Amino acid sequence: MGERTAFADTDVTGPDGARRPDRAVVRDALGVGIAVGLSGFAFGVTSAGSGLSVWQTCALSLLVFTGASQFALVGALAAGGNPLTAAAGAFFLGVRNAFYGLRLSQLLALPRFLRPFAAQWVIDETTAVALAQTDRRGVRLGFAVTGLSLYVLWNLTTLLGALGAEAIGDTDAWGLDAAGPAVFLALLAPMLKSGTERTVAGCAVLLGLGLLPVLPAGVPVLVAALAAPAVLWAQGARRGRDGATRERRPAGGAPVDRQGEPRAEAAQAHDDEDGDQR
Repeated sequence: MGERTAFADTDVTGPDGARRPDRAVVRDALGVGIAVGLSGFAFGVTSAGSGLSVWQTCALSLLVFTGASQFALVGALAAGGNPLTAAAGAFFLGVRNAFYGLRLSQLLALPRFLRPFAAQWVIDETTAVALAQTDRRGVRLGFAVTGLSLYVLWNLTTLLGALGAEAIGDTDAWGLDAAGPAVFLALLAPMLKSGTERTVAGCAVLLGLGLLPVLPAGVPVLVAALAAPAVLWAQGARRGRDGATRERRPAGGAPVDRQGEPRAEAAQAHDDEDGDQR
C-alpha cells in the first residue's frame, strides 16, 4: 500500500487479494482509541496543575485535540514559560497533522462537506490506524472508529482529570505529565524505518533534552525542530561529495589525483621524467 497514492473507488482488496474483516478493523481501532483516550486523564491533571481552569482545560481537548501539542503547552506553562513561547511550541508540534491530512485526504476521499469535520480527527492515532488498512472501506472505518472513540474518551477523561487534580495533589510526584509524551513516542517509534528518520529523531531528542537546562521552557521544542533540515542538509552535502568523487574516477575505476589524471599514469610519467634526467 505504501506505493499507492490513493485507492480506486472499486478497490476493495489489499495487495494480497484479501480485505481485512470489518470486525478486525473495529477491534484495532477501539484498542488504540481506548488505550490512548485514557491518557486524557493525565492531561487533565497536568493542565489543572499548571494553573488552567477546568473549562480552559476542557476547551483545549475539545477544540485543539492534539495530545502531544496539548501536553507541550501545559508543560511549558507549568515550568514558568512565556505563554506565547508555549503556544508556539504547541503549534509547531501540531503542524505535523497538516501533513497527515495530505495523505489521508487521498485515501479517505470523503465528500467535500465532510472534510472540515474529519480534519478535527486527523491526529497520530487515526493516521496510524488508517494507514494500516488495505482498502478504502477499511481506511474509512478505522479512521472513524478511532477518531470517535478517542475523541469521546479523551474529552471525558480530561474532564475527570481536571476535576480530580486537587485530590491527587502534586502531579510531578505521580509522573502523570510524562504519560502523553510516552504515548506519542510509542506511536512514533515503529514509524521510524529509515536511517534518515532515526537520525532526525535522535538529533531532535538530543537538542530538546540538552537545551532544557539553558533555554526558557518551550524554546527547546522549537530548536529541536531544526534537526530535520540539519540532517537533510548534511546528507545532501555528503551525496554531493560522493558524486564529485565518482565523477573524478576514470571508466576503469582507477584512483585519480587532484588534477583529475589517473594516479598510475601520473606516477609512470614521473618515472620516465626521472629516467631522462639520469
